[in-house]
Amino acid sequence: MGILWMLVTVLCFTSLDTLVKHLLETYSLVQVTWARFFFATIVAALAAGRSLPQVVRSKAPALQLSRSLLLALTTALFNAGVRLVPLATATTIMFLAPILVTVLSVPMLKEHVGPRRWIGVLVGFLGALVVVRPWESQAGMFISGATFLLIAALLNASYQITTRKVRLYDEPLTSLFYTSVIGALVTTLFVPFHWQWPGATDWLLLIATGLLGGVGHLFLIQAFRRAPASVAAPFSYSSLIWAALFGWFFFAEWPDTWTWLGAALIIGSGLYIFHRERQHRSN
Repeated sequence: MGILWMLVTVLCFTSLDTLVKHLLETYSLVQVTWARFFFATIVAALAAGRSLPQVVRSKAPALQLSRSLLLALTTALFNAGVRLVPLATATTIMFLAPILVTVLSVPMLKEHVGPRRWIGVLVGFLGALVVVRPWESQAGMFISGATFLLIAALLNASYQITTRKVRLYDEPLTSLFYTSVIGALVTTLFVPFHWQWPGATDWLLLIATGLLGGVGHLFLIQAFRRAPASVAAPFSYSSLIWAALFGWFFFAEWPDTWTWLGAALIIGSGLYIFHRERQHRSN
């Protein structure tokens, strides 16, 4: 069941990314990012229900704040990037995040990473180079978008490591509530300066970004409750299938051969690192 929950989670998040890319054709980055967090806050509050007073009590508020700011920055940079590059390309570059977790776990968690996992990391970086291809004279917009996404992947890796620390103190629903509320508060400071009043249909789409983000995180919690992370997490790579299909259907995009090759290298290295980490923990 954990794998099924992960597959549904992936569909929610890829649908969210598709909606964001569509909305960014009309609305500002700030407004779209605000909607994603503001309406996710409502989802988190409804999920907490009567236990909301307990949910909002964090045993590690400083960690929750830093984790929430990392997610807000990751989301904003991803949105900035996906506006400029194909959906499948953006998804592929974000696959670097679990690989970067391995790199950052050395200074941040004092973990030991063996030579085999370092080889996996290098293969993943090679895959990113194949996708971005900085040696080619590509359009400046593509390079800018890829740069936003690479920074987003690095911040997302930091977010994942902070999540490991936070879960020692707080329940997942508490973390979801804090990320939604803090993301909404930060973007609310800027949204009045970038506001464009939506029509009825676009209001529904903006609300849907928050619903998909909030519900997707609830599904992710269920996935990791019902299956070990080492079993469920690799299925997150199925998002590339949805990203390619949605990109083709909604934006007339299709990944080129280099993108598929780079994705294969990144996914392969990610799966290998998952495998080595599982072996390391079992030993």
